[in-house]
Amino acid sequence: MTSIAIVGAGPQLGLAIARTFGSQGYDVALISRNHAKLDDLVGTLTAEGIAAAAFPADVLDRDTLTQALKDAATQFGGIDVLEYSPVGSFGITTLTAPAGTEPSHVEFEMNFQLYGAIAATKAVLPAMREAGAGTLLYTTGAGSIWPDPHVANVNAAAAALRNWAMNLHKELASTGIQAAHVGIDASIGVSVLAGVEAARPEQISPMYWELHTTKRDEDELVFKLDAEGFPRS
Repeated sequence: MTSIAIVGAGPQLGLAIARTFGSQGYDVALISRNHAKLDDLVGTLTAEGIAAAAFPADVLDRDTLTQALKDAATQFGGIDVLEYSPVGSFGITTLTAPAGTEPSHVEFEMNFQLYGAIAATKAVLPAMREAGAGTLLYTTGAGSIWPDPHVANVNAAAAALRNWAMNLHKELASTGIQAAHVGIDASIGVSVLAGVEAARPEQISPMYWELHTTKRDEDELVFKLDAEGFPRS
């Protein structure tokens, strides 16, 4: 049996990743803090013939996040793929320019992005080491690579997550476990920043399958749209 746990699952990219893996026979564990939205996603996937279950947890609550992943592993007989991509919501995430950034602005983002990813990884990595197989995928906006001064605090934490993920890739070389960063240089679903094109989630999700299957030596893939709106990486 094969399964993927999607931390930060939502109706855009998370659902698209679930469909990409679910169409290949993977069971899908959906993790986010909103129970009602998770139930909607489970209903959608179930109607499409994909085995899915909800495990509500807030990435800022390390114990609950760890327990959700353990419960998912118990239900599905293990976690073969971890995908980490929670997104802060308006009213929770404060966007700051570099000179206006306070330590607390970065601290929140580090908790949300880097520290949550570390906690999720520690929950699934021991079993992957024992099995000698597994995939760990971490998603950020492309500001982790090419910083945008409008979102300096978010970029700082995303860059830290990217650095950690790529170092993890090096550490896990030759273990059978793949770790990689996915940078998305586009808005998803609808354009929210001037000059940044919107991409459909289903244009992005195949990259995750490629990293899990045919590009296991890669430590990073970056999604972009070309001038005609077609994806390129």
